[in-house]
Amino acid sequence: MTTPVSMSASVAVDPVDPVDKRWRTFHRWGPFGLLGVGLAMSAASADLLMSGAERAVAGVLVVAAVVLQVGWLRFGDRHPGPSAFSNAYYAVRWALAFALTWLNPFFAFFAASGYFCVDRLLPPRLRRVGLLASAVTMAGSQSGGLPPGSALQWGLFGGVLGANLVLVALFEHFEKQDQDRSRLQKDTIAELERTNARLQLALDENAALHTQLLVQAREAGVADERRRLAAEIHDTIAQGLTGIIAQLQVVAGTSDPDSARAHLDRAAGLARHSLGEARRAVHNLAPVALEHDALPQALEKTVLSWAERTGVRAEFTVTGTAEPLHDEVEATLLRIAQEALSNTARHASATRTGVTLSYMAGEVTLDVRDDGRGFDLAALPPRSGHGGFGLDGMRARAGRLAGSLSVEAEPGQGTAVSARVPLVRHV
Repeated sequence: MTTPVSMSASVAVDPVDPVDKRWRTFHRWGPFGLLGVGLAMSAASADLLMSGAERAVAGVLVVAAVVLQVGWLRFGDRHPGPSAFSNAYYAVRWALAFALTWLNPFFAFFAASGYFCVDRLLPPRLRRVGLLASAVTMAGSQSGGLPPGSALQWGLFGGVLGANLVLVALFEHFEKQDQDRSRLQKDTIAELERTNARLQLALDENAALHTQLLVQAREAGVADERRRLAAEIHDTIAQGLTGIIAQLQVVAGTSDPDSARAHLDRAAGLARHSLGEARRAVHNLAPVALEHDALPQALEKTVLSWAERTGVRAEFTVTGTAEPLHDEVEATLLRIAQEALSNTARHASATRTGVTLSYMAGEVTLDVRDDGRGFDLAALPPRSGHGGFGLDGMRARAGRLAGSLSVEAEPGQGTAVSARVPLVRHV
């Protein structure tokens, strides 16, 4: 009768595991059950296998085995795991099982309990000794009883013992694999817990970073809106006031009533225009010039009006196929044109100016050229990087649309300003 080695070590990973609870129950009550089965089988075969004296000795040994198990139930829990107390218990129980099996082979049922609890009662260095001792008892029972009475029985005993040892080695190997898997699972769970902790820390850091970025984005939005309003005021009200001052200066220097009246009318018109631009700048609406006209018509009127005010010859040209553009694109190009013309009037002393609007595949360009005094680009102060007025303001406007602005100028050779922005159609 061959009994497998205990697999309890592979399942006793968690003390609250239901499987482990069943194994604990078996280790407490299993020896009583196996002893009872062996006693019943031995009693049934006593007339054939045992003498009267052997029956009496067997009875005493059975009582001793029961007392031993009762004592282990009472005191075994005080010594969990392998200890000197558990080693002594295992040795005494094996001795009783060996003696009972010597008297009757059917008591090997009780001896089989040595297979199931060896890992719980013995330290690693003694486990193979315990398994070997239990295998000897089992082999004696399976080969016809102890001691072997002939050479044939000795040979049979040796063969059965070898088979038991092979099975013990196999079950021990399987148990070790289960223990390794259990240990690997524990390590994997521990690593997953550490990874989850690191992930949670990273998520917390990302949440803090996200909050910081939101704050910075709001601050950047506020700053960008301030720059937009400042640029709108500069490009509209400031230029309008400059034009009004220029017209009033002409009035102050002329004695011709008709000429004075014409310049006063222009000043009044500039004032009304500037007031409308101021209202639209505050509400982030389209420029007045784009309220009723598309970009080409608005640019043409702007150029003609500027030429009339300044007395500088100006031409406006459209190349490519004109098409409706997004409101922001049209407003940006118009503001750049107005600023470029304003710079020409203030600084260039030009006699001729040309403005060209070009529609190309994927982009729109605006070129403003004059034949004025020009300037040395290298002598300009470095850009502030804050999207101020003048050239920086025009660059900032183009940059908001993922565009660019370039300037070409030489002293005495005039100036050319070129803005390029993506062609985004009106939705």
